Amino acid sequence: MEHMHFQSWADVAPRLVAVAAGREPADTVIRKGRWVNVHTREILPDHDIAIAEGRIAYVGPDAGHCTGPDTEVIEANGRFMIPGLCDGHMHIESGMLTPAEFARAVIGHGTTTMFTDPHEIANVLGLEGVRMMHDEALMQPVNIFTQMPSCAPSAPGLETTGFEIGPDDVTEAMSWPGIIGLGEMMNFPGVVNGSQQMLAEIAATQNAGKTVGGHYASPDLGPNFHAYAAGGPADDHEGTCEADAIARVRQGMRSMMRLGSAWYDVETQITAITEKGLDPRSFILCTDDCHSGTLVNDGHMNRVVRHAIDCGCDPVVALQMATINTATHFGLERDLGSIAPGRRADVILTSDLKALPIEHVIARGKTVAKDGKVLVECPHHDWPDHARQTVNLGRPRTAADFVITAPEGATKVTANVIGVIENQAPTKALTADLSVENGVVLPDIETDTAQIALVERHRATGGVSNAFVSGFGYSGKMAMASTVAHDSHHMIVVGTDREMMALAANRLGEVGGGVTIYKDGQEIALVELPIAGLMSDAPATEVAAKAQNMVEAMEACGCTLNNAYMQHSLLALVVIPELRISDLGLVDVTKFEMTDVIKAAE
Repeated sequence: MEHMHFQSWADVAPRLVAVAAGREPADTVIRKGRWVNVHTREILPDHDIAIAEGRIAYVGPDAGHCTGPDTEVIEANGRFMIPGLCDGHMHIESGMLTPAEFARAVIGHGTTTMFTDPHEIANVLGLEGVRMMHDEALMQPVNIFTQMPSCAPSAPGLETTGFEIGPDDVTEAMSWPGIIGLGEMMNFPGVVNGSQQMLAEIAATQNAGKTVGGHYASPDLGPNFHAYAAGGPADDHEGTCEADAIARVRQGMRSMMRLGSAWYDVETQITAITEKGLDPRSFILCTDDCHSGTLVNDGHMNRVVRHAIDCGCDPVVALQMATINTATHFGLERDLGSIAPGRRADVILTSDLKALPIEHVIARGKTVAKDGKVLVECPHHDWPDHARQTVNLGRPRTAADFVITAPEGATKVTANVIGVIENQAPTKALTADLSVENGVVLPDIETDTAQIALVERHRATGGVSNAFVSGFGYSGKMAMASTVAHDSHHMIVVGTDREMMALAANRLGEVGGGVTIYKDGQEIALVELPIAGLMSDAPATEVAAKAQNMVEAMEACGCTLNNAYMQHSLLALVVIPELRISDLGLVDVTKFEMTDVIKAAE
């Protein structure tokens, strides 16, 4: 494995000085564009950019003195010259793709820098999995910085992961070349209550001079929130309303506003800038989770910036929140995030700042895409066999594994039910009155109450936790299973029929992970994700086509939710309220304790 070598500003400063002074010719000159200066929030017409050694040497009204006979000249023809876009918080695994294929999918959309947290693979393969993601990231022609995962398990005592991450792992990772900081600190109750392990991980990151990522998934903005901020997290992306965004920036945190495949949290928070007039320097745009279908069909950070503009944000302010603000947050303002001397030459040419067509993408001084077509290679890591053999069920599942038994003599029960909320990560704690037949509690299609199971897949224990879920709208005999089950990544199965649930679970055991949907005894969709049961190393277009078939299959089963797959994949995320399922049972995330599936019986 070879990291793509890229020299620092200090390494190449003599050449940059010589080019800017006109003593040496530039490698590339971009001529006659409108310079969008995110430092000053200006748009300056008729400017040139001179590039050498992959970095910017000169930006000014005329780079003729930097241009030699062998200099590549790119005509901007009056188009806007904006910095390459940065995603401040994301999980590559959520795209169903490896780092190489994720990069290939987003380069054409103008994303040239990503700050990624591979905590999904950390739960499956531990520190070794993080290292493999980190190593493949450093091979890419764009900038992929890795945050060391902080929480595996995300909530100790409420779930069991394939591997655990501790302070020693964090300390080791801080010395790796591509590690930029600590991934989102999801165990916010641990921080609030003074957990030695959580605070030790934060301290190891701070002592290394790196950034601590936050994750405060609670509406409580009282003392608990203040205690969390005092613990050291420097940002948070879990806000869902204006008050959340304001509270975070007032405490010196960055508010990361996300637009992913299923999370629509920009519109409800950006009013802190557009209406309340808060300083936008403390706000960052990100995606958090984007699956391959969104990347291929809708875009990446260009989609988020366009959305922010549509929500009333000034276009240059929106660009600041996707470039310089992000770079500054991670201590990289002098290296990327703007078009200025010494910075990495990550530049986009676009003819419209509002519609933001991505017409020409330059990364590290090289043209990497034109009009959406990627023109560079994205090298792959050699993933070992054991990274492709992570679905260990022990024995085939049967319908009996998915039985929820009623209390003896009961003819009817009141059950606690996980309620899915469209386009949001939190769930509702609902209840439903359900019938009992031969001692077994039945799901109820009429009230949109399906069954959910968490199937253990790391250690072949044979364990299955069962509960109920509402909101998908499923009808008929069906089941959907996925080994993408944030964050422990066992296997989530949702269905209306226990036989279908068993078929779906066993199918994923056969293929080594992914997503499958069964209807009336037949498989109608399959997305193979053989690497850790989370990712495919196939091209994004192929994965996206299968993902689209999956979406259509969910619709054929009665589901009308937007990006319901993302909702499905989060049903085991035991750090976001209110109800979730884990391998240990049903979890009340408002209290961070286990709770009963059956609330009452008649």
